[in-house]
Amino acid sequence: MKKLFYFLIAASFLFSACNLPGSGSPSPSVATAAALTVQAALDDPSPLASPTAANNSSGASTSAASSNPFASFEDVTNCRTGPGVNYELVTQIQPGFSVEIVGYYPPSHWLVSTDAGPCWVAGEFVTPSGSVSAIPTVTAPPTPKANAPENVSLQKWDIFCDYATNEADVTLSWSDKEDETGYRVVRNDVVIAELSANTTQFKEKITLLSGQTAGYSIIAYNTAGSNSSKTIVLGC
Repeated sequence: MKKLFYFLIAASFLFSACNLPGSGSPSPSVATAAALTVQAALDDPSPLASPTAANNSSGASTSAASSNPFASFEDVTNCRTGPGVNYELVTQIQPGFSVEIVGYYPPSHWLVSTDAGPCWVAGEFVTPSGSVSAIPTVTAPPTPKANAPENVSLQKWDIFCDYATNEADVTLSWSDKEDETGYRVVRNDVVIAELSANTTQFKEKITLLSGQTAGYSIIAYNTAGSNSSKTIVLGC
């Protein structure tokens, strides 16, 4: 199209020159210029660019970007150096934020890219979007060596004795520890309850006659070991 356009312009110019009043034929310079213009148009190998080429390229890029897999979150979510609570915390992803998913670790962890670096989130907290099927499966880093929780520190203990029924209401409170799997409540050297991680209180009603006592302690434990609070003695 470009070549034809230049050819028509040159031909038109030549034709006009031929029909100028008082002129039987175009001047040599005009004819030469027109011929050179036509020849240049015919010799030009450059194709005419499509007027939608730039738009098509931009659209393809946008489509590719929109298909990237992303993870969004409804709650504050811990992102760690590996797939599990035994790994160190890297950052916390806030609700409403989205981060790119770069890997999957079966059965339920995602490796994501954040401003703090790549880290792992549990799948139960993630809403994935985009081309999830294209996400590569990755290998988890070695599990860090765990340490047993520090000794539990009892913060408060209460006992209410009902002498009419010989029953006592016991309440124990303590500060939460790091990296514990759970807690065990010990009464008179016998484990009487298993509690989940992050628990900080235990209550029970026991039979306790006037003059009797009961000794309590709290054990924090994980796969590496356990540690116990001091034993407190309560009586009616």
